[in-house]
Amino acid sequence: MRARFLGIAELTEVPSVAVVVDVMRAYTVAAWAFAQGAERIVLAGSLDEALELKARHPDWVALKDGPPAPGFDAVNSPGMLRSTDLGGLTVVQKTTAGTVGALAVREASLVLCAGFVVAEATARLLRARGCDDATFVVTGEDGRAEEDLACAQYIAGRAGGAATNAAGYLRRARASRAAAELTQGVRKGVHPDDVDLCLELDRFSFAMVAAEEDGLMVLRPWAAPSSDGEVRHGR
Repeated sequence: MRARFLGIAELTEVPSVAVVVDVMRAYTVAAWAFAQGAERIVLAGSLDEALELKARHPDWVALKDGPPAPGFDAVNSPGMLRSTDLGGLTVVQKTTAGTVGALAVREASLVLCAGFVVAEATARLLRARGCDDATFVVTGEDGRAEEDLACAQYIAGRAGGAATNAAGYLRRARASRAAAELTQGVRKGVHPDDVDLCLELDRFSFAMVAAEEDGLMVLRPWAAPSSDGEVRHGR
């Protein structure tokens, strides 16, 4: 696979296939939301948009980065979200980097959102679609976030059919600035298990596909067939 690894600001044209990577924590949280039963996730462009959507749809669940805030139901923490029943609900998600990255490539023909927890399913979808060229959007730290780059490189290798050992990529992610900030409490709205949950390789067997629906960028799970041909859903 021909893979490009770009930060959000480096996107000068719309890619055909985009894989938006945010390991710590947007797309780990999104995967957990689906595992907890969410039907779909609306990716909001701003906090105001998220609150407006919540006001129009009081039964939707709105979440954001940082500490709890009025109008929001949850924070962007997999450790906190994993005990929340989201059966059949719509989640509105606004984060600092992950949702921004997905919205930046919303016109691509295929947009996937990923972290280590859905790495193999994401690679499998790329293979199933016959994608031989993809742009990986490294959302954190202006494209330099080591955890996102490591995950993107790992997925690219797996999508190309390489028998890639994940251990080194996971070590890079665990040694990243983001992991340190989460562990040391620099970032707010954090559960002690967040880093471990973000680095749980292939915890879920679905990929996550984002597409326009009624003017909104909506993320949904894609149930990937396993190597033995069986279709497994993420819960």
